[in-house]
Amino acid sequence: MLSQAKISFIGGGAMAEALLSGLLKTGLVAADQICVADINVDRLATLEKKFQITTNVNSRQVAEKSDILFLTVKPQVVETVFKTLQSAVKPETLVVSIVAGLTLERLEAAFAQNSVIRVMPNTPLAVGQGMAAIAVGSKATEEQAQDVLTIFQSAGKAVRVAEKDLDAVTGLSGSGPAYAFLMVDALADAGVRAGLPRAMSITLAAQTLLGAAKMVLETGEHPAQLRDMVTSPGGTAIAGVHALERGGVRVALIDAVMAATKRSKDLGKKHE
Repeated sequence: MLSQAKISFIGGGAMAEALLSGLLKTGLVAADQICVADINVDRLATLEKKFQITTNVNSRQVAEKSDILFLTVKPQVVETVFKTLQSAVKPETLVVSIVAGLTLERLEAAFAQNSVIRVMPNTPLAVGQGMAAIAVGSKATEEQAQDVLTIFQSAGKAVRVAEKDLDAVTGLSGSGPAYAFLMVDALADAGVRAGLPRAMSITLAAQTLLGAAKMVLETGEHPAQLRDMVTSPGGTAIAGVHALERGGVRVALIDAVMAATKRSKDLGKKHE
């Protein structure tokens, strides 16, 4: 189905661009299958030039021709988008939302004839290392769920979850790249403070986090066990870990996830 599907995006922001990049790099779909709608003509021109896709400022025209319709707009404009698209979407179109906090119940109310799926991805999709979680609406088929999983697995990893878990997913992996970028930046600053050139410090920090994450995924070992492998008695790593614990880094990261989770829940309440 995916090789023939007309795939459209309503909203051409950063997440749409990340998903486009991941999709097209893998060859799962072709550029001529994709269309993006946005009110910003300059943004559309940028995406068209970068990906050789079709674009259109008229979202209704785009929706009318879609087999899979991604809602990739900001939460604050989604109600307006609903009013624009409701009568334009074909009954057989699969509607996939990546709008933070937008519930399946609200999606199914807006698109009563359609199958809907809710997804929380993150921006590393753009480099084939994304993490996405999907929750499936009551009318969506297993084939449709698998198609959406395949789309996101083509650019990283994807899992199926209960909708009640999506706010926590948003707080952890959806918002998580921001925490990771902050850590890379801070580690790079530390490298500079210790006497290393800036560019080298950034490379050292980023590759170190990438390698550590890959070890967790590929070995299946608990992160604490992998940490213990690095922290030899009286060594440099345990001295650094001690400084991190004293600075409250662990608590700060937990607080960050909980704050982002709460914000996702608050956004959901606005659409009720």
